[in-house]
Amino acid sequence: MKLYTVAVLGATGAVGQEMMKILAERNFPVGKLVPLASARSAGKTVKFKGEDVTIQEACDAAFEGVDIVLGAAENDIAKKFAPAIVKAGAVFVDNSSAFRLNPDVPLIVPEINPEDVKNHHGIISNPNCSTIITVTAVNALNKIATIQAMTASTYQAVSGAGAGGPIELANEVEALRQGKTYDPKVFSYQIAYNLIPQIGGEQFEGYTSEEMKMQNEGRKIMHLPDLKVSCTCVRVPVVRSHSISVSVYFDRHVTVEEARQVLKDAPGVKLVDDLPNRKYPMPLDTSDQDIVFVGRIRPDLVFDNGLCLWCCGDQVRKGAATNAIQIAELLVKKA
Repeated sequence: MKLYTVAVLGATGAVGQEMMKILAERNFPVGKLVPLASARSAGKTVKFKGEDVTIQEACDAAFEGVDIVLGAAENDIAKKFAPAIVKAGAVFVDNSSAFRLNPDVPLIVPEINPEDVKNHHGIISNPNCSTIITVTAVNALNKIATIQAMTASTYQAVSGAGAGGPIELANEVEALRQGKTYDPKVFSYQIAYNLIPQIGGEQFEGYTSEEMKMQNEGRKIMHLPDLKVSCTCVRVPVVRSHSISVSVYFDRHVTVEEARQVLKDAPGVKLVDDLPNRKYPMPLDTSDQDIVFVGRIRPDLVFDNGLCLWCCGDQVRKGAATNAIQIAELLVKKA
């Protein structure tokens, strides 16, 4: 078996650390791991398969001899190093949003559009976390009836804002327990015992940048250029796993039983739909999982050709790190 030199750009962050963990879990054919981070982290070590691996400073020269770069850094870092990565002959699987809507860059969820991997020119984008979870949940339904529109509300865990999110939630809970105040730093408002109905800045007609990703990225992934999505993104005091309430509108009537039959065999999906026995997807059950749980399937009472459902998925794993490594697996298989 051929072994690959794999770099992780942003190796010290939550997603970067998860990427290295999943590379080992899935026995990806890593011959050499190259963890890359900022100058202040260079020289420190990370564990990979029980061994200490030294972190290197991210710079253009660091990509020489690398086969695959897993990007877990912010947009500016991705844009800065993308030219050097491509020039070095590596494939950049990037988790940032920097290149997602670039028509020359494939945007891939392996359960949905694996064939798009062949269209890359050195860069492949990993979609937004809530988008991955949602389209994985509904894609099988699109095979039996074309999806024309969706209305979605996302309930996004604090860890989606980075490692500081869960710390801030815990600190606020403790401060409030003691009758003290806590000045939020990660979020605009107190997140403990609260909901914040804004993620990202305003982008279009009162919709935030996070909300527009569901439509814009969903169109590209599912090859549905006319797909319309109205989305509301809410930060909730949950540590891990995003949840999404989705109403899906088709070009024909789809029964609940049809939907269940299709979803029970859908790739990347686990059907958990038994309301009388209180069985449905919840964030606690989906954390540290690589599949999307789907349930609460019922007819839409407003539109005849609509179905409503509820889905949950681990946004750090399937919503980011695992999806990126599944893309890398497609590259290895293609080779």
